[in-house]
Amino acid sequence: MRYLICIGITLIIIIALLIGANELPPFGNPENPEHNELSRGYIENAMSDTGAKNIVSAIILDYRALDTFIEATVLFTGVIVVMTVLKK
Repeated sequence: MRYLICIGITLIIIIALLIGANELPPFGNPENPEHNELSRGYIENAMSDTGAKNIVSAIILDYRALDTFIEATVLFTGVIVVMTVLKK
């Protein structure tokens, strides 16, 4: 019975991923999000807005600082859990 539940959940996830992949914009379309005004604004104004030495540092440490902090917290928590499990 457990195997059927696992197979069902796996199939649901696969179907959801396939539907999501089907909804992606076509490759090379000029209306894709990579060509919008936000990315242009980052490229043009990142260094003057933040005072960073390069664009990557400006985006990661200033524009997306909270997101980067949360990612670091998740990684740190994962390391602590692995260390705790391996210690016992």
